[in-house]
Amino acid sequence: MLSPQRFEAVTQLFFDVSGIRLGEHKRPLVVSRLQKLAQEKGCATLDQYVDVLLQQADPLEVVKVVDKLTTNETYFFREPQHFDFLAHMLTQGRPAAGDFRVWSAASSSGEEAYSIAMLLADKLGLRGWEVMGTDLSTQMVDSARRALYTLERARNVPKPYLKQWCLKGEGQYDGYLLIDKALRSHVHFQGANLTQDLPEIGRFDVIFLRNVLIYFDNPGKQDIVNRVITRLKPGGYLFTGHAESLANLNVPLKAIAPAIYAVR
Repeated sequence: MLSPQRFEAVTQLFFDVSGIRLGEHKRPLVVSRLQKLAQEKGCATLDQYVDVLLQQADPLEVVKVVDKLTTNETYFFREPQHFDFLAHMLTQGRPAAGDFRVWSAASSSGEEAYSIAMLLADKLGLRGWEVMGTDLSTQMVDSARRALYTLERARNVPKPYLKQWCLKGEGQYDGYLLIDKALRSHVHFQGANLTQDLPEIGRFDVIFLRNVLIYFDNPGKQDIVNRVITRLKPGGYLFTGHAESLANLNVPLKAIAPAIYAVR
């Protein structure tokens, strides 16, 4: 069991770090995901674990909690309209100066970033582009770097891409695929908290900020969007999730297509 007081304490800690508020309806998720951490710590109850967590203030343990409570659910080529737009954009000609750069700002376990990379490799070849993936969860960053996925996650990968860029596992890796090394060399991952100062990752032609804003209230959404778009190159585009709206936010963006924006 997790008492109301300890639930409030651990979700406040999570909010302070991530900017994401977990309401009472998320109690079952919090309880189930903290159970293993409590066992690893040798705590008999979740209340005891939360007390130890707050008293010790161990940064590594806090990272474990954030990793556990961060929802990471994705698959390859999710919301395909964005990939269609990006493909059309590339057929119109790429910028003459510098590499074409795309940022997957909440890359989770990497499927979105590698989907982008497959498309860029198809349209531009294997030179002159880069994909950057960032995520709050250190576990997800590590998973993305491994680039190992179940075949089920790849159900939406176009067959030519699947054949060219995905290595089918055998033996103990039966039912898995590994992203080809030549593609992986163009995709880089690191940790980043979108509610705080961003790391020095440069500027981008396209930023994917999808299925992030649904976890925040309007002030939180506005703060994140205004911070993220400082990393857009002139003429660049921001993609949000199709279930997310920027209406009523004070952000300098204009809609170009559904869930696609440019700086005004």
